[in-house]
Amino acid sequence: MSQQIRVKQVRSLSGHPEKLRRVVKALGLKGINTEKLHKDNNCIRGMVNKVCHLISYEIVK
Repeated sequence: MSQQIRVKQVRSLSGHPEKLRRVVKALGLKGINTEKLHKDNNCIRGMVNKVCHLISYEIVK
């Protein structure tokens, strides 16, 4: 079974550039304390690294 990554938005997007807002939206997060489960691949890891100061994440087996 492949690994998955759980992302959770923990900080607000107000005051951040539109580019970061689009990355968070592409991860499927709609507001603070929303969670989403994704397959763990390079694309998702890149998005997580870009907005790591706005979200928390953990690897799920």
